[in-house]
Amino acid sequence: MISINVNPAASRSGINLGKSQQALAASLERLSSGRRIVNSSDDAGGLAVSMKMQAAQKRTEATAINLRNIRSYLEVQDGAFQVADKVLSRMSELTTLARDVTKNAGDVENYDKEFQNLQLQLISLATEKFNGVPMFMDGTNPNAFQSVATAGTTILVPTSEDGIQNTTVTQANFVQDPWVNMMINGFSVAQDTSGNTIYVPQGSAVGYSNDPTVNSLQGFAIQPGTLVPVATDSTLTYDNSDEFVQVVQMALQQTADMRAQNGSEVSRVNFAEDLLKINAVNLEAANSRIIDVDVAAESSQLARYQILQQAGTAMLAQANTSQQSLVRLLQG
Repeated sequence: MISINVNPAASRSGINLGKSQQALAASLERLSSGRRIVNSSDDAGGLAVSMKMQAAQKRTEATAINLRNIRSYLEVQDGAFQVADKVLSRMSELTTLARDVTKNAGDVENYDKEFQNLQLQLISLATEKFNGVPMFMDGTNPNAFQSVATAGTTILVPTSEDGIQNTTVTQANFVQDPWVNMMINGFSVAQDTSGNTIYVPQGSAVGYSNDPTVNSLQGFAIQPGTLVPVATDSTLTYDNSDEFVQVVQMALQQTADMRAQNGSEVSRVNFAEDLLKINAVNLEAANSRIIDVDVAAESSQLARYQILQQAGTAMLAQANTSQQSLVRLLQG
């Protein structure tokens, strides 16, 4: 039927042209933004997954930054250990020089002046902080010591973005270590219940052995009356130089152990950071596959939509002119 009021061909052409125009606009938007999902209606489920991945990626990158800060903390701590090693080595040298029988009391007193200043430097090192966080345990109290030597206080450090995996770093037990403490505050020599020679920090009823066959980290209770009045203060003299030599060797060993612990923690932090970097890259790639546009495929779609738009426009024009034949019929 031919009708003046209705032109179905033009209506259908208009609908198809509208769809082509909408598809072309969406394709242009995807290519200009680089995103496959521009609006939530494009892929609701994919958008939800992408949002979670983006958040996980941000947390992963933030955790990696935290680990780099922890590594800096440990590196500063290691720098303090390096200086402590030099200080203790010099103190060891001074104790040996004080044993020289050709030196008079005045010479030994001069050695002690440097020895006293090095003790203060050990205390100063123990109070070092990184961004306000102490690097050593109770470094502000050089007179404190542990009845049983400990490695120090551990700090829990997350190594995964979800916080499930962790590692630890140590606030080393420096001036509280009995041997380092004895180098700072002095000591007495005593005998334990088995007759072993042990060294007792000032003000303590517990002694420590420097015999490698004895557990030197475990304190030994002192029998009453067994304290020997040798090296009862922190002053270096000819008479106590032999005992100081023994103590400084153990202090150096304990410092070396703390530094080794520091190095092992740096190594683990480095590996944890490497894993976070790999995870961040993989999360970024996985998220890109969900939300980013495939430029090659979308470019082909753009060309298709452009052709459809042009064809739709031409056909709509043809449909609109088809009614002109009715005018000729009416003109007779």
